Amino acid sequence: MAGLFNSSSSTPSSPSSYSRLLLLVTLLPLFLACFAFILQWRGGLDDPVTHWSTDHHEFPGMASSTHEKRSLRGSNSDSGCVDLLGQSRAPSFPYFRDWNFDYQSDLTPKICITTSTSAGLEQTLPWLFYHKVIGVSTFYLFVEGKAASPNVSRVLETIPGVKVIHRTKELEEQQAKSRIWNETWLASFFYKPCNYELFVKQSLNMEMAIKMAQDSGMEWIIHLDTDELIHPSGTYEYSLRKLLGNISADVDAVIFPNYESSVERDDIKEPFSEVSMFKKNYDHLPRDVYFGSYKEATRGNPNYFLTYGNGKAAARVKNHLRPNGAHRWHNYRKSPKEIKLEEAAILHYTYPKFSDLTSRRDRCGCKPTKVDVKRCFMLEFDRTAFIIASTASSEEMLQWYREHVVWTDDKLKLKLLRKGILTRIYAPMVIIQELREAGVFSSVVTSAHMSLNNSSTVSISRESSQVTGRRVLEAHLDIDTESQESAVPPQSPPGLEATQIEQQSA
Repeated sequence: MAGLFNSSSSTPSSPSSYSRLLLLVTLLPLFLACFAFILQWRGGLDDPVTHWSTDHHEFPGMASSTHEKRSLRGSNSDSGCVDLLGQSRAPSFPYFRDWNFDYQSDLTPKICITTSTSAGLEQTLPWLFYHKVIGVSTFYLFVEGKAASPNVSRVLETIPGVKVIHRTKELEEQQAKSRIWNETWLASFFYKPCNYELFVKQSLNMEMAIKMAQDSGMEWIIHLDTDELIHPSGTYEYSLRKLLGNISADVDAVIFPNYESSVERDDIKEPFSEVSMFKKNYDHLPRDVYFGSYKEATRGNPNYFLTYGNGKAAARVKNHLRPNGAHRWHNYRKSPKEIKLEEAAILHYTYPKFSDLTSRRDRCGCKPTKVDVKRCFMLEFDRTAFIIASTASSEEMLQWYREHVVWTDDKLKLKLLRKGILTRIYAPMVIIQELREAGVFSSVVTSAHMSLNNSSTVSISRESSQVTGRRVLEAHLDIDTESQESAVPPQSPPGLEATQIEQQSA
């Protein structure tokens, strides 16, 4: 009876307990969801992962009220990228906007580039800031033509680390007294027009740049044209500083083999941002691949490369250093120890725009004959291009340009890409495009135009260059006979005749 009584008394309570439990299970999630919504709406809910993580950096442009709350707890900026690298919230390269790369004292080794240029800002600014990104701190720009115009030079002079040297009458008088004129290593290039004149002028400017580099405590100096970019391949951080910093201390100079641009369209406007395909240097190819594909890679042109193929060099800044033409360096006291880099290269953007045909023609006053062009140009393709640009119609020039410069045969491109003759290189394109999108170039121009009168800056720049020139040109040293080695001109890569000579000698 007791068992029966207990059973009957407990039965009525079961439905009631189940009902309460069901109600609790139903209401509790709704209450928690409402509570979480209220906290989140008021900005008081933290993500546990973010709260306990030591890395509070977020993607650029993700500013929110949550950021503002965190800033009260010690954060100094809305974005980790901004906190570390700059002031912009732009989604791409935000740390470059309004950043002038004024970090000369922080870089080791200290690297400088010297150039002689008449290019405008559309070419010079991407060239400058790309090399700043990879680690160059100082630039010696010997300017004339468009580059020396007030609107261009004023912008260049406002960029930290850039020294602008105008080709004034005083500078020409100083260089006319240079010791180079009394030495034999450059004598074969004297008193000739066009490319020969430029080659001598570059050497004289390089001589002045050496002294400037010594005065500024530079460790490496490179001569580069503004249609060339250094490609520090083989370094973990794509860094020229890392590359040169790892060079053995007993090496005086390193040679960068050059790659030549292979444009795929005839309407290129911005080569640094639009060209990604390059023809590799002989030094970076297996010998059988190079000679086995020579005729296909040449495509009826005089040589494997359209222009030069002997690269450019970087030299340690030492006493008695001198230029050895635009492509090499030498020393008045000894023959420098050189090594050739196996991965890094100079990217030479050769005739990347159709307009380059006429612009190069307009810079030279030679007659468009096969005899006269030999006085003016060192390389066969330059001679042919000058004659075409001087004698052909616009339609004929464009057709010739498409046949000899532009790569339109997709099957041939694919074949040579697979063999390694051609290669794709995107890093410079990406860096320069990101710099442009981040507003670096436009910011530099705007800042220069909004600045006050820069006449004092210009006068200081010109005065310092003149003082340097006097010191260089008045120097007297005992010259070692080895220092009279002839200047290295731009040279074409090896041709098929090289294999024939080897076979005959064998």
